[in-house]
Amino acid sequence: MHTLTVTLSGLVLLFVFLFVANSINQRKNKRVIDGAWIFIWFWLTVSIVNFCVGVFVANYPVATELVVHIVVFGVPAGIAWYLSRNFRSKM
Repeated sequence: MHTLTVTLSGLVLLFVFLFVANSINQRKNKRVIDGAWIFIWFWLTVSIVNFCVGVFVANYPVATELVVHIVVFGVPAGIAWYLSRNFRSKM
């Protein structure tokens, strides 16, 4: 259940990042902000912290946490990568 909650939270956070980046970009700045790439780095940091808490505080085996974090990081980051690539191709 925790894996599903964290993954869905990542997807919601991704769309918040995209919305904020889109709002900033509509102000016609010269530099285009890619919210998806910012999200991927932020989500990687959150996933590493979550992994460390699972291993060192909750005492889950590293192998188990790695499998879980492939999903926790991979699904939102994969969608962000796809959206970023799609967004860049339209520019």
